Amino acid sequence: MSRILIIEDEEAIADLEKDYLELSGFDVQICNKGDEGLQVAMAEKFDLIVLDLMLPGMDGFEICKRIREEKNIPIIMVSAKKDDIDKIRGLGLGADDYMTKPFSPSELVARVKAHMARYDRLVGSTMKNNDIIEIRGIRIDKTARRVTVDGVERAFTGKEFDLLTFLAEHPNHVYTKEELFREIWDMDSIGDIATVTVHIKKIREKIEYDSAKPQYIETIWGVGYRFKV
Repeated sequence: MSRILIIEDEEAIADLEKDYLELSGFDVQICNKGDEGLQVAMAEKFDLIVLDLMLPGMDGFEICKRIREEKNIPIIMVSAKKDDIDKIRGLGLGADDYMTKPFSPSELVARVKAHMARYDRLVGSTMKNNDIIEIRGIRIDKTARRVTVDGVERAFTGKEFDLLTFLAEHPNHVYTKEELFREIWDMDSIGDIATVTVHIKKIREKIEYDSAKPQYIETIWGVGYRFKV
C-alpha cells in the first residue's frame, strides 16, 4: 500500500484529506507541526508528501528544500496564499505541484494519483542498462536518472529530469506549454501551466552557459519550447 505524509497544521483539513485518501486505498500519516513533519519525512519511507506552506515550527518552503536535498518523491504544496511569487518559489524549491486553498478533496486525490502514477512509471519501470542521451556536452543517463554537463554532474528534481529528457528525446520539435504539461505532469485540465515555465527556467540555470541566451532549450515566442541540436 502506498504511503502518504500530510504535513498540515489545520487538523480539520488534514483529517478530511486523510479520509479521502484512505478511501482511495492509501496509507496516510499526519503531522501538524513543520519541524516534526520534516523529521518524519526524512526518517520514514513515503511515496508522496502533501505539504502545507504555513506551519508552526518550520514553514513549507524550508521543509521542501530539506526534503529535496535527500529525496526525490513527489511533493504537492498547498496554501491559502494565492500570490504567484509563492507558487513560483515553491516550484523552484522542487515541489511538483501547488494547490491553492480552498480545493475539493477529490481534486487532491486526483492529483495525488496522477503524480504517483507518473513517478511509478518513470522510476519503477524496467529500463535498459546504459540508456543514455548525449547532446553537445550534455549526458542524460535515463537508467540512473543522472545528468552531467561537460563532465560535471548537476542535481535535478524528478520533474526537471523528466522535462529535460523528454525535450532531448524530441530535438528540434516545438512543444507548447500545454503539451509539455500534459506529457510531464500527466494531467490536462488540472493544474497550472506556469509550472512549465518555472521548470524550464530551473533547467536552463543548470545546463546553459548563459541562461539569458540559451543554446539548448530555446523559447519560440508565442508557441513554446524546443531542444536545439
